[in-house]
Amino acid sequence: MRWFSQVAALIAFSIRTLPARIGSAAAAVVGIAFVVAVFVAVLSIGEGFKRTMTIAGSPDTVFVLRTGADSEMSSVLGREETKILAEAPGVAKVNGKPLVSPELFVVVNLPKRSTNTDANIAMRGVEAAAFSVRSEVKVTEGRPFAWGRNEVIVGRSAQRQFKNLDLGNELEFGQNQWKVVGIFEANGALSESEIWADAAVLAPAYRRGSSYQTAVVKLASPGSLQQFKDALTSDPRMNVKVEREADFYAEQSTTLVNIVTFLAGIITTLMGLGAMFGALNTMYTAVAARSREIATLEALGFGGAAVMVSVLVEALLLAFIGGLIGAIGAWLAFDGFRTATLNWQTFSQVAFAFDVNGRLIVRAIIVAMVIGLVGGFFPAIRAARMPVSVALRER
Repeated sequence: MRWFSQVAALIAFSIRTLPARIGSAAAAVVGIAFVVAVFVAVLSIGEGFKRTMTIAGSPDTVFVLRTGADSEMSSVLGREETKILAEAPGVAKVNGKPLVSPELFVVVNLPKRSTNTDANIAMRGVEAAAFSVRSEVKVTEGRPFAWGRNEVIVGRSAQRQFKNLDLGNELEFGQNQWKVVGIFEANGALSESEIWADAAVLAPAYRRGSSYQTAVVKLASPGSLQQFKDALTSDPRMNVKVEREADFYAEQSTTLVNIVTFLAGIITTLMGLGAMFGALNTMYTAVAARSREIATLEALGFGGAAVMVSVLVEALLLAFIGGLIGAIGAWLAFDGFRTATLNWQTFSQVAFAFDVNGRLIVRAIIVAMVIGLVGGFFPAIRAARMPVSVALRER
């Protein structure tokens, strides 16, 4: 108990004397805050992209692709195959019609609003069932495209990022002219970065014949997945794989998230070393400035271990303050900031918003505390080992 009371007294003393060392303490706090802000900003790119890719993931919705395909671009399904999977057990039905959406996927070019340079954007050919299977898609401006006509509806995110996608504009893709007749939203999901058209019109424009890239299926219940999957994989006429929607989109986001995480690790390590040396300098300065006080306390009976703990706690306190300031600053500056990047699986642009979430803030503060712990460790050992006779002679 005596040791704990000594530690508590020394910590209180350290905190009370912080105003006398405000310059060096502020430098350490600012350095750590800057590291944390950059760390959060970089990782929020991956968090935002991942959130956009998975936000629409529903446990009763599955994607069916050709076996071995790692994206829609590399998958091909024939019309007969889509008919077979529509008759498979476990598929949800409305008025006797299976909720199966065979879909085409092509990539087209449009100039970006920000740079005026061409970039890829996904164009999806759908059938009527698509709007039942993807119930989050709602036309909020204009009207849905008319079946059998060269008309398109455009996702809100795509409309914000690309030129020529406003209502009434004419587009030239493939062998056809297309008119923008509607803008749709999908709760911020990936489909908001796409252009939708009638699959029966899009297919001949790109000479796709009667093939599709993927089929999106609504199951009767989340528990119907295994029944549906077993029926398809055991059918010798089928050569497909089945994945839940959330799992499929999570895989699509893996490459970019890994790249961002790797870059964030390098940047944070380099900047963290600088902040760590700043914390070391701050704590060494604090120990040197308080050497006579520390020696006096030890002469009065305070143990070296208690002194060491108090110095470490001060370093951790400064690191926590810096981490909290940096995380809050990054949240205010970047959370919700909208941009677009390349989906490495389909090589098309995906619009998304930076996502500074609670999990990321906690990770950032932990990084700050590690910097503070390392930065305060050696000064704390020096304070604990400093001979009383030497410290009392220092000015």
